[in-house]
Amino acid sequence: MDLYALMVAIIQLFIITDPVGNLPIFEALTKKEPKEEKHKTYLQATFVGFTLLVVFAILGNFILALFHITLPDFKIAGGILLLIIAILILVRGSWIEDTDHTHPVGAVPMGVPILVGPGAITTAMVLMGLYGPAVTLTAIVINFGISFFTMFFGDTLFKLLGERGSEIIARVLTILLAAIAVHYIRSGVMDILITLR
Repeated sequence: MDLYALMVAIIQLFIITDPVGNLPIFEALTKKEPKEEKHKTYLQATFVGFTLLVVFAILGNFILALFHITLPDFKIAGGILLLIIAILILVRGSWIEDTDHTHPVGAVPMGVPILVGPGAITTAMVLMGLYGPAVTLTAIVINFGISFFTMFFGDTLFKLLGERGSEIIARVLTILLAAIAVHYIRSGVMDILITLR
């Protein structure tokens, strides 16, 4: 297994799922729950997000073939989508509008779309095309292990980082996310130009 590719895949997935930057959202969604219920909610969010991302990563090539979409097409579309998400986070602080809830929040919205939204799905499918299943699936497993650890100890981390600290980390990661989005777009355009020669 290419360790460099694995490291790149882990970093990209970590940036887009952003468990550290989402700590304030997780805290807001679960602040009325006792600690034991919080942990159950975090486990459910991790399981739902992990399962969905693995399914899309594995079926990514089938989905592309079904709709006659090439990988360069998907890179460009995915890059544009990631760039929009990054811009929304930078401009308004979040790409979701509301954290109010009157129902269990583990599966929705914590698992989907906070941990695994369109950006994470796009990233997983592109990574599968770039690096193959071994690297991509290993990166997903490691990333969600980190995500669960981050949520499980979220109370402690949130107190250490503070709301301001979490926000700063989220903004820095978002700039990196925007750069990754531009890379996807550039790579897709270059692939298309090469095929046209």
